[in-house]
Amino acid sequence: MTTFLFLSLPGGMEWVIILFVVLLLFGGKKIPELMRGLGKGIREFNNAKSSIESEIKEGMRESERKAIEEKKEAQ
Repeated sequence: MTTFLFLSLPGGMEWVIILFVVLLLFGGKKIPELMRGLGKGIREFNNAKSSIESEIKEGMRESERKAIEEKKEAQ
């Protein structure tokens, strides 16, 4: 039970501390660059995820078409 105590999401004060540390480490001029890079990474991840989803859906449709064709040929 105590192991899950430290796995919770940060609250209000923790976010303030995290933002302060990021500001100290990267400075005000580097933060926009950092956010741009983060945005690009998220965009690439979402594009890859949607590409994989569409490939899986297309594969499922293809297998359903083959199953229907095999049933028609068997009759």
